[in-house]
Amino acid sequence: MSQRSEANYVPALTGVRAMAAYLVFISHFCDQFDENFPHLLQRFLGEFHIGVSLFFVLSGFLITFRYYDKFKGLSAEWFKQYLKNRVARIYPMYSLLTIAAFIYYFVSKDPVIIGGDQNANTNPILLLVLNITFLRGFFYQFWNTGIAQGWSLTVEECFYFSAPVIFLIAKKYHKFYIQPLIITAFAVVMFLIFRNVNFYGFFGNIYFVLLYTFFGRCFEFFVGVQLAKIVLKKGFGRKTKFNITYTAFIMIFVCVLGMALQTPVKPWIAGLESPAGVFINNYVLCICVAFFFYGLLTEDTLFKRFLALPFIELLGKASYIFYLIHLGWIYKLISQAFNSLNDAVFHLYDKWGVDWHSPFEYNWLNLLYAFIVLNAVSVTLFKLIEEPLNHYIRKSNFLVPYKPRPKGIVE
Repeated sequence: MSQRSEANYVPALTGVRAMAAYLVFISHFCDQFDENFPHLLQRFLGEFHIGVSLFFVLSGFLITFRYYDKFKGLSAEWFKQYLKNRVARIYPMYSLLTIAAFIYYFVSKDPVIIGGDQNANTNPILLLVLNITFLRGFFYQFWNTGIAQGWSLTVEECFYFSAPVIFLIAKKYHKFYIQPLIITAFAVVMFLIFRNVNFYGFFGNIYFVLLYTFFGRCFEFFVGVQLAKIVLKKGFGRKTKFNITYTAFIMIFVCVLGMALQTPVKPWIAGLESPAGVFINNYVLCICVAFFFYGLLTEDTLFKRFLALPFIELLGKASYIFYLIHLGWIYKLISQAFNSLNDAVFHLYDKWGVDWHSPFEYNWLNLLYAFIVLNAVSVTLFKLIEEPLNHYIRKSNFLVPYKPRPKGIVE
């Protein structure tokens, strides 16, 4: 079991998770910037899905940083302990919120939960099972069902299961760089095989395969893996004075601009869903992200200090829940509550005979309120449910008996 000392924990990287989740939030609500703003601004903000790329590169880095050096082989005990840690981190809140989403569907019949009218005749229990098992992420017809943004967890889980094999091949056979090429080639071959097979869109759309599956986006994880290997070898010290953090941060948003300038391929709506967009998103952006992380790891900047603030770190720890709830039924209930409050305020104004503005009158302001409420809900759920469940599973005898860690060592 890989362990790391508290000295190797970088709070700024936890803060990055909050930043990544907030970027995704902005991308999903870029339509709030209407005709009163330049169209390019809306397109630019619509490409803030780059938060997902930050997550993928960060996952590749963290898993490798924690496990690679002490990986001695793919034993059953090691894999069970590894899997136990991954389950404790990812599965409890995802499963609870997914089940809650389908309960909401059975009560409200909101078609958004089942991916729209195209799945009206699909058994919702089947969709629930596909969501709980992460299998929906392999089907173009089902990828946005349940918690729609949860598609990325299928990608993450594929990496988690692949990581030990990646380490094994890299260490035992010294074959690292060829692995993403083989995985990407596999993605293309699967598309060519299944593009004309009517099986719920299983690998049936090339942009879906390249942008929404691990096989299409594996390079981002491998970039994170390579970054971790460099840091494990060279440490956090660096002799050069060139400021990497801010330069790479600027380059990340140059990539965003590059995608914003692309014309999406219908029925897709974002610039990344074009040939140039795929190349920028999958192969250029992640390298910029890796340099940004390297800067955070090796430089002392105001940005790093900000991301490491205890409050930002807390938001980073709760960002997984924020990511899962910021779009979908919980946000919808919050939005409906603000609309009801707006109606109530104007009803009160009519009663008073005044012509005032309502604090819930503007969509962009309601979005800000929702952002604050979603963060409050996320932190609350993290403290009351996610963190306790995580600790409980890690300290349980699930898969392997619990072994207390030496003092001063964290998971």
